[in-house]
Amino acid sequence: MFFNKKLSQSEQLHFAEQMLVLLQAGLPLLNAIQLLIQSAPKSWQIWLESIRSLLQKGNSFSFCLGAQDGRFSQEFSNLIRVSERSGDLSLALRTISQQLEAQIELRRKVQQSLTYPVITLATSFLLVLVMMIWVVPVFKEVFGNFQAELPAPTRVLITISTGIQDYYIALLTTTLIIAASFFFAWLKSSLLQKYCDAVILRMPFFGNLFRLATLSHWCRTLGHLLESGLPLPDALRVTAQSSNHWVSHDFSAEIFKHLTRGWPLGDSLKRADPKLRLLDMETLLLLHIGAESGELAEMLNKRAGTLGSQLSSQLNTLSQSLEPVLILIVGVIIGTLVIILYLPIFNLGQIV
Repeated sequence: MFFNKKLSQSEQLHFAEQMLVLLQAGLPLLNAIQLLIQSAPKSWQIWLESIRSLLQKGNSFSFCLGAQDGRFSQEFSNLIRVSERSGDLSLALRTISQQLEAQIELRRKVQQSLTYPVITLATSFLLVLVMMIWVVPVFKEVFGNFQAELPAPTRVLITISTGIQDYYIALLTTTLIIAASFFFAWLKSSLLQKYCDAVILRMPFFGNLFRLATLSHWCRTLGHLLESGLPLPDALRVTAQSSNHWVSHDFSAEIFKHLTRGWPLGDSLKRADPKLRLLDMETLLLLHIGAESGELAEMLNKRAGTLGSQLSSQLNTLSQSLEPVLILIVGVIIGTLVIILYLPIFNLGQIV
């Protein structure tokens, strides 16, 4: 687990783009792999040689990718497997490149929007910790010489500081144990993963961001699969297998179940998500129209682009709104601590 060999999204994108260029140049698949081996980074040599060896033995390209210890995502392998049915490997690689580019761009926007808030919160937490461990004890020694009772806020702050100093090892150990236990439980329990994914979608404001990101990815994946010629039930199955979010996975599985029972897509969408946890009414209506008009794949791709734009807009708004709010919060916290520490000095005449 800790030595996962999976290629990053950027590396998978680089591989897909190189393969697409070589195949579009007219090279057979095996020759394209052999040429790629000559120019690939050293870290790629072993698994590229493995792919070439398996191809020479007559295995399919999707089988060769799946045999590489999980280096490629399920979505990557599934799209290649779909293309082998239609015989258009270039279309699959182009689709994979578009998917990965969209995912990398989304991740970049999220990181860009949240970097400043995370750094600000981490810095303010460390600053408060430093004050509790090193600054407050100095004031405690000074106040010890006073022959009067300290103000209640100052006594509380000193008590908290003393507790952190005396039990910081136990607090740190307990926090690490709880975090590690939750992490391993999350890895082992699909029920816990489903619960966490559902809770995240219900979070105020942030839940809508996750919903937009998940729904945009679902629409884009299903749209590209339908464009590649895969029937809707098979496309839903592959979409569910490729999903990294349990709500999205179960949504695809429920739609598939209702479709196989004879319900049209519009009704299947409503029955799969009656409380609109993932879908919104506009997406539901547009997909219903797309299914009725025979333009479902195009409608899915357009909706994915629209949802991505909404997500980008909300991320920008979040970033611009959080900056002044965080500055205000940090200022209030630090200012409050300073005022509490200096309360006895302000009342020095009464205390002495």
